[in-house]
Amino acid sequence: MHEEGKSATVVVDQLRQEFVDEAVETLQGLDVILDSGRHGHAAEDEVVDAFRRAAVRLRGPAGNFGMRALAVVCHRLDDYLTHAPAVLPPRVWDDLQRFIDLMLTLAEGEAGNSTEAASLVRSLPPRLGFELGDIQIRCVEVLLVMPHGAQTRYVERELQQCGYRVSVLDDTIEAFSQVVQSKPDLIVISALMPHLEGIDLAIGLAAMPSTRNIPIAVITSLDPDDERLSLLPKRIPVVHKGADFGDGLFKALDSLFLI
Repeated sequence: MHEEGKSATVVVDQLRQEFVDEAVETLQGLDVILDSGRHGHAAEDEVVDAFRRAAVRLRGPAGNFGMRALAVVCHRLDDYLTHAPAVLPPRVWDDLQRFIDLMLTLAEGEAGNSTEAASLVRSLPPRLGFELGDIQIRCVEVLLVMPHGAQTRYVERELQQCGYRVSVLDDTIEAFSQVVQSKPDLIVISALMPHLEGIDLAIGLAAMPSTRNIPIAVITSLDPDDERLSLLPKRIPVVHKGADFGDGLFKALDSLFLI
């Protein structure tokens, strides 16, 4: 039995090393693509596509092999490019280089397990696709857990108008891992979500010692008297969709001392 366990460990270690080698090779390839894009030898949309594909491909195995910081950064890279404009701003080349350098460090194990994903996330550039203008970016990380769509984009823009750095997840189960790893300053959750309801996620995060001090707000189209909303801890503000949504969101942020 001991030998069987040992053999399984050896196999897992081998698979992990194979993934690390593949990740390093992929990231080195992205470095070449980035250089081509920076000097106009590759189309900008091709650069964006290559980086997003790599982020999605590496993200799952990184989490499976316990390289959770790398998985978080992979998600942030994909999120960074989700709303990339047709014409990329000049900052994108240096931003993408920062992602490559950090991911290589994590893949090669130089950062070690002691590196906090929370601090890594805060060192990454804010996502593309939003014209910040004169808005001052604040060091406030917001995780928005909502299905992708127009409503989510609206909420994201409202939060960005406050200067917050926003990332989006459309999977409540994955959100558990992301929250524990990246420790956002605020979590905004849609009440109704596939697989695991957003209400359940909010209740769980509010109860766990490692996450219970993170401010949470819930967005919903449910009737205010809906029994499911009564299950939420009293300290979690509920923002109802509708004509007064903007005001409701502002009040929720104010109640959480984030305005």
